[in-house]
Amino acid sequence: MTDTKRLAFSIIQFLHDQLNSGGLSSDTQESLEVAIQCLETAFGVSTEDHNLAVTQTLPEIFASATPSHPDTPEAKVNSSGQSPSEEQVAEAERLKTDGNDQMKVENFGAAVEFYSKAIALNPQNAVYYCNRAAAYSKLGNYAGAVQDCEQAIAIDPNYSKAHGRMGLALASLNKHTEAVSYYKRALELDPDNDTYKSNLKIAEQKMRETPSPTGGMGGVDLAGLLSNPGFMNMASNLMNNPQVQQLVSGMMSGAYGGAPPPPAAGAGAGAGVGGGVPGGFGGGLGGGLGGGLGGGVTAGGAGPNDLSGLIQAGQQFAQQMQQQNPELIEMLRSQMRSRPPSASNDEQH
Repeated sequence: MTDTKRLAFSIIQFLHDQLNSGGLSSDTQESLEVAIQCLETAFGVSTEDHNLAVTQTLPEIFASATPSHPDTPEAKVNSSGQSPSEEQVAEAERLKTDGNDQMKVENFGAAVEFYSKAIALNPQNAVYYCNRAAAYSKLGNYAGAVQDCEQAIAIDPNYSKAHGRMGLALASLNKHTEAVSYYKRALELDPDNDTYKSNLKIAEQKMRETPSPTGGMGGVDLAGLLSNPGFMNMASNLMNNPQVQQLVSGMMSGAYGGAPPPPAAGAGAGAGVGGGVPGGFGGGLGGGLGGGLGGGVTAGGAGPNDLSGLIQAGQQFAQQMQQQNPELIEMLRSQMRSRPPSASNDEQH
């Protein structure tokens, strides 16, 4: 069954590449999406199952299996393991150039096909594997990119771009420790490459990152948040709002249930703010405030209906925060977004 799933994964990946290749009509795109969904459901796989990836793509297998097709004027595939002929080398270079052209117009699926045909003709050229790895990364097939980078490095251990692209693919798979080692090797081979330097710093930062003791979900630093003058000013204005005062008064007086004993420091509101912030200032913060305050009240004996009321109150509170200062909320939300590694200045050879 595993081999069947691998075959299904390869077909799904091929269809996914075609879907992202561009130039398709809306009907064709819809048909491909339906086909992908049907295959995923039938075989219980998806494009996220990178462990099912194989070393060759369907276009590469097809190119190897149809070298003498009458409609294909290309040179024969080099399947003997011997050095390619001059004709094969020239044709492979032409295919690589075609692949590079497709990369420039962001037609990544077509680029994969051209690079795969070039590899079939001249499988000992590290550049072809490395270029196809770049196309795979653009398509989100990071497992395929890792495999191609491994092959490129095996052919040419001193190929800096292969090490750099391996680091990028591993980082995209959240394997930051491994990514660091490849970025360092890339810098050893190309010390002046600013992209490698930047990506190395990001990967090292990801390795060091640990949840802040004062932070909530997502590593949000609540201490820094509460020391933000804009945030505190907004909170102060909200607490002076009669409607908000009524909400808080209702909570404290047991309008949503019996008056509870004061919860331990951080057990109620602190937990709520920490849990809500990563979800976005709105429903996320509202749910967090409501859930946190609800936790404190429930400990004092409030029932499920009281908890529901508190969550609703927290959501109303968060909505007012959003209306009070949407610019600040958007700024704080942006600060929480992680910075992805850079693939800039990463041109094909």
